[in-house]
Amino acid sequence: MSSYLDQINWNPDGLAPVVTQDAMSRRLLMQAWVNREALQTAVDESRAVYWSRSRKKLWRKGEESGNIQKLVDVFLDCDNDSVCYLVEQVGGVACHTGRESCFFQRLENASWKIEDPVIHEPSLMYGDT
Repeated sequence: MSSYLDQINWNPDGLAPVVTQDAMSRRLLMQAWVNREALQTAVDESRAVYWSRSRKKLWRKGEESGNIQKLVDVFLDCDNDSVCYLVEQVGGVACHTGRESCFFQRLENASWKIEDPVIHEPSLMYGDT
């Protein structure tokens, strides 16, 4: 019997995109990447875990900021190549900019308009960088 991980059509780098939504509001919070280990770890730990392409390692959401994502459910799309995490966003902040969602800019009259306020200053979550 094949594992649920074997049923995913991973890209040539062994990754699949994952979109993350708030389980209650269904607001789109962020998009990232998972590999087999990240997805298996997320399921095992009941928290959102991603693959950081820049750091080339597992990334447990909130490991630095404290804004963890408790995993509520996991979905796979119809082509078996994209994953969706439904999460409870602890602290109300998913974005490293201190906003609720990474999708806070809306196209208006050919310009990007910032829609969401900063909830937590990034320097307070991550220290001065």
